[in-house]
Amino acid sequence: MLLWIRNLLYWVVLVISTTVFFLCLLLLAPLPRRRRHFLGVAWCKVLMWMLENVIGLKYRLIGAEHIPNTPSIICSKHQSGWETLSLQTIFPYQIYVAKRELLWIPIFGWGLALMNAIMINRSERARANQQIIEQGRERLRHGFWITVFPEGTRVKPGVRGKYKLGAARMAIDLQIPLVPVAHNAGEFWPRNSFLKYPGLITMVIGPAIAPEAGKSADDLMSEAADWIEARQQEIGGVGPCAGQARSGAPARSA
Repeated sequence: MLLWIRNLLYWVVLVISTTVFFLCLLLLAPLPRRRRHFLGVAWCKVLMWMLENVIGLKYRLIGAEHIPNTPSIICSKHQSGWETLSLQTIFPYQIYVAKRELLWIPIFGWGLALMNAIMINRSERARANQQIIEQGRERLRHGFWITVFPEGTRVKPGVRGKYKLGAARMAIDLQIPLVPVAHNAGEFWPRNSFLKYPGLITMVIGPAIAPEAGKSADDLMSEAADWIEARQQEIGGVGPCAGQARSGAPARSA
C-alpha cells in the first residue's frame, strides 16, 4: 500500500511540475537555445529527487571518468523512463533523437520540441537518416551533445534489441565519438508501468568509441552494442522486475 502511495505522489508531482516548467519554457522561448535548456534539466532533477527520496529508487554511476570533454553522441540502452531523466543530469546539455509521435503528447511533447529534440518519422527511414545528420550537425554547432537510444524503443530486461545504425552514421559524418551507456533501470521501472520500485540502479559509462578511418557504421555500432550488452549481463538480474524476458534479437540492422 505504501508503495502505491509513494508512486501516486510521484505522479502528482510529475503532472504539476511538467505543467509549470512548460509554461516557464514558453515564456523563455525567445531566448537562445542553451539559455532555456536549463529548465529541462531542472525538471529532470526535480523528478530524480522524487524518485530517490520518495520512491527510494537510487542509482550508482560507474565510469564517469569516461565522459569526454567535447560534445559526443550518447549511445544508451533504453529500458524505462528513468534514463531519459538521469542522462540529462549526468551528462552535459544534450538533445534527444526521438520518434515524431512524442510531439502529439500534450504539454510534454510541446516541451520536447522547445528543447530542440531531433524528431524523426521512423516509417520513412531514408528521410529519418537524413534528418538525423542534418539536424545533428546543427545542434552540434550550438554545443549540444546528442542522445540516441539505438534500439529505437524500450526493451525488457534481458533482451537485446536491434541496434540501428543512425547513431553510428552520425558519429562518422560529424566526426564525434560514441559514448556507450549500459544500465538496469528496467528491472525497477517496467515499461508502461504505474509503479516504480525502490532499489539501486547501476549505470555504466564506457570509453568513447572514435569513428576511426576505415571503420564502417556497422563496425562502430557493433562495437558499441557488444560493449553495452556485455555490461548488461554483468549488472542485470538484481531488480524486482528482472528476468521478464530473456530472448534475444539480432544486434543490428542495415
